[in-house]
Amino acid sequence: MSDDRRERGLKKMSEVYGWEFQDGPGEHFAVTADHLFADIWSRPGLSIRDRRLLLIGALTSQGLFDVAEIQIGAALRNEELDEEQLREIALFLCHYAGWPAGTKLDGVVGKVIAQERKNREK
Repeated sequence: MSDDRRERGLKKMSEVYGWEFQDGPGEHFAVTADHLFADIWSRPGLSIRDRRLLLIGALTSQGLFDVAEIQIGAALRNEELDEEQLREIALFLCHYAGWPAGTKLDGVVGKVIAQERKNREK
């Protein structure tokens, strides 16, 4: 692992999630920072918003709503998607990932929207 690659990974993680990431311990963090963010999220051709849309769809179809919640919050904070667009995504995914998954995602969207509104009021 090069220090430059780790720094690029940490910088991209911070950009994607909207908060500052520091170096972390362990091999899992290393692979995440050095490969997933320094290499995969940094490739040309797709924007962060494009990648996030794909990821939200994949997470929904796998039932990984706890991770989708993180992505939805980041999308709102980074102003990549607004509340109306997030609701539309959930409705759209009802038709492709199934109604139970799409409605569960809509519940997650509502929860995140409420949390973000509360945070802005503070």
